[in-house]
Amino acid sequence: MQNNRHLAGFIGRGWRYRLAVCSILITTVMGASYLSTAAATTHDAQSPIENIAALAGSALMLTVAEGPFIMGTSRANHEPFSLDLQYDDTEQPQRRVWLNRYEIDRDEVSLGEYLLWLRQQQRHVPEEIRKLIDHVTTIHAMQPETLARWPALYVTWSEASDFCRAQGKRLPTEAEWEKAARGDRGNLFPWGQKPPASALAMFGQYHAHEIPIVASVDSGEEGRSPYGLHHMAGNAAEWVEDWLGIDYYATMPDRNPHGPATGRYKVVRGGSWKSAPVLLRTATRSGASPDQRAATIGFRCARSAQ
Repeated sequence: MQNNRHLAGFIGRGWRYRLAVCSILITTVMGASYLSTAAATTHDAQSPIENIAALAGSALMLTVAEGPFIMGTSRANHEPFSLDLQYDDTEQPQRRVWLNRYEIDRDEVSLGEYLLWLRQQQRHVPEEIRKLIDHVTTIHAMQPETLARWPALYVTWSEASDFCRAQGKRLPTEAEWEKAARGDRGNLFPWGQKPPASALAMFGQYHAHEIPIVASVDSGEEGRSPYGLHHMAGNAAEWVEDWLGIDYYATMPDRNPHGPATGRYKVVRGGSWKSAPVLLRTATRSGASPDQRAATIGFRCARSAQ
């Protein structure tokens, strides 16, 4: 009887040992699986930049034929506050300028394209872009599919130039930008003479925290330019190649002008999502320090036609 009790105790302890071992194994396996899943979830949550870059599309380029166009604004009598009135004297005198044939991006460079290029070049993502993406994805639940088609913002002039050259392109000259925006007949706005409206351009928006109120770069069909380019007014203002010369129009050559040799500011064209209507005019000029990062400035690329 005593031996039987010892045997029963031994058997009981053996099963308890086996159950403990099995429990440890199951916990270990499930724990590893949980940790793996948690790590993957954490990785996904921490890498919206990679998700956006993975959705980058390819740029479509349109051709602008060689020939003359009207650049700048004429000195004429206009009613005060008329949109026909020049923004400032830097867009005068009006000139007839000849440009060789060239190609230019239909759309502004997208955030997806820009982030993909940064990864390929092993460059750091600017802190302003990191903060913006973190905010709009966590607070506003914005999806990578939407952000990938935003215009690239907070880009310095040199980064924009480097991006274009990496694609075998360059930034457009100021004259190329203006001709692509207004056509060869001197449109007041890319779409013609009508005042800006929400169906034609993204403009007049405001946000206290500089969160862009922008449209997808491939949208804007109704407000396209005579050559078919989108968002040549509003959405993102755009860097061009030239230095800003306040009196350059008076001395620029009649063929293929490239701007002053030096300067303090680079030309920015087109107005942005925050701009008033007058800044959307195809002749309006502005400028910014080439190392400036702004929530309102993006770019598009061009190249000389073969």
